[in-house]
Amino acid sequence: MKQFFIFIAFVAISSTTLFAQDNKANNIDNSNIALQGYSPVSYANLSLAQKGLKEFKAMHEGIAYYLTSAEQKATFESNPEKYLPQYGGFCAFGIYAGAKFRVDPNKFINVNGKYFLFLNNLELDAMQLWLDEKDHTKLVAAANGNWQKLSKTHN
Repeated sequence: MKQFFIFIAFVAISSTTLFAQDNKANNIDNSNIALQGYSPVSYANLSLAQKGLKEFKAMHEGIAYYLTSAEQKATFESNPEKYLPQYGGFCAFGIYAGAKFRVDPNKFINVNGKYFLFLNNLELDAMQLWLDEKDHTKLVAAANGNWQKLSKTHN
């Protein structure tokens, strides 16, 4: 619980630029590229953060996903929903706390084929806060409830 309050304090003093993506249900850049170009199949199937390549780009609902190979592209295209990041690719701990934050694509956990991404900077390691809580089920339940509202938020 202490970590939650640390996170909330961080949110309160952070600049508003962290909320720049707040009106989107997916954490994408201006080019509609998801996961900062990292492969969703690598996250889900290999538990690895691997940069995808433009030549293996797949589109899903108007968003570009970069994969590492033709095989990964085919895997993604056969069932894209299976490979989408939790909470639209926003920081899982942020969603748990009720806010959307961009992530460090190298900070993630994979639980039962679902991957959760996290904010990480000089001031805060949100993945460590998540792991310190110990009760993944409780965190996911709270984050899922918050995501129902946050994913529909438009400024």
